[in-house]
Amino acid sequence: MAVEGAWEAPGPVPPAGVRLAASRRTEDDAAARTRPLLPGVRVAVLNFREPQQEAAGGAEQYAWQISRHLIAQGASVSFATAREPGQARAETRDGIELRRMGGKYLVYLLVPLWLLFRRRRFDVVIDCMNGIPFFAPLVVRRRTTVISLVHHVHDRQFHAFFPRWPARIGCFIEGPVARLLYRRCVTVTVSESSRHELRERLRWLAPIQVIPNGSPAARPVATGVVVAGDPAVVYLGRLVGHKRVERVIDLAADLRESWPGLHVHVVGRGQEHARLAAHAQGRGVAGRVHLHGFLAEPAKNAVLGAARLNVTASEFEGWGLTVIEAAALGVPTVAYDVAGLRDSVRHGVTGWLVREGENLADVVDAALRELRDPVRRAEIQRACRAWAAEFTWGRAGATMTGLIAAELHRSGNIRLAATTALPAPRPEHLT
Repeated sequence: MAVEGAWEAPGPVPPAGVRLAASRRTEDDAAARTRPLLPGVRVAVLNFREPQQEAAGGAEQYAWQISRHLIAQGASVSFATAREPGQARAETRDGIELRRMGGKYLVYLLVPLWLLFRRRRFDVVIDCMNGIPFFAPLVVRRRTTVISLVHHVHDRQFHAFFPRWPARIGCFIEGPVARLLYRRCVTVTVSESSRHELRERLRWLAPIQVIPNGSPAARPVATGVVVAGDPAVVYLGRLVGHKRVERVIDLAADLRESWPGLHVHVVGRGQEHARLAAHAQGRGVAGRVHLHGFLAEPAKNAVLGAARLNVTASEFEGWGLTVIEAAALGVPTVAYDVAGLRDSVRHGVTGWLVREGENLADVVDAALRELRDPVRRAEIQRACRAWAAEFTWGRAGATMTGLIAAELHRSGNIRLAATTALPAPRPEHLT
């Protein structure tokens, strides 16, 4: 059901799609220069990680970019998260007050306690649920606006990476517990398929609004970087188990006969680095697999932009931020036809989806053959850039700003109602 005021995916890219996208970026920039819309609003963002941590990914980038936009709109933002060894407990970056506490499990106890003792300081709490929520509605004042942010449903991940009973507990918290606890809190998610899964698999009760990720506006590219392979295939993202990066590495072995010059480039950091290097060695393709680790933005974009194809083998995604990063450089993506990725990849236009019963290597092989035609490749590159240009952090931040303003007015917060933006329409309640 179409929702007034909610983001809707654009239709097929018209011939003038690039000019339309540029026009929308100009509108976003102009909107950012208007007067602040949330003056004096105090926001707490609760997230599992922050962008500078080793295992940080798209969810952390999303929360940080939204926080930056809220700062630009006159709000004050405190970002509560976990703490990695060697990190300071507190610092200010981009105008955001960072508060780090606990490790990857203890954070779910310490952050609610931190919020409990500061509950009178905040007008809005954005509670990011990465499988497990921070239970903000239990500890804040009744008049405080709580927004639940859910990137995707984690139930299958619990069973994939935890023993039976911990997985069942995780599913119980994500499902029945969170469903009831957040039933009166508007929920934000990043794709239509994630909204569908919230309704169908978790039987989510709260109103849901889709606010997709943005993409970088400027793409600095390092010069003089030599990227091996003809063709070169790239994976960009975290090196963690559920990303299934070994399947991308396997392409160098599975396609060695049909594409003898193919090299696989893996850009990212994470706990799986050593295992992936051993996997490449075991498949006999260590010389054609390049584990770059973390790369600064210009070098990362040089590798990504030189690739013929971006491949992600993950089966659990809310959207696929790296898909849009690749598309911004004119690089199409092959991904599995799963929730989130089927939203960020336009099958046959900006990439290809691996359908049920299909093999990743076969789809990559077919994609590379299609891209071998320079005319077809140029067509896909134009479509990728136009598609990526549809998504800006300014647009995402503006939508979140309107949602926060609407919720403050709805809750009757008299102190803020006179200064915040006029309320936007609330998202749908049931679809």
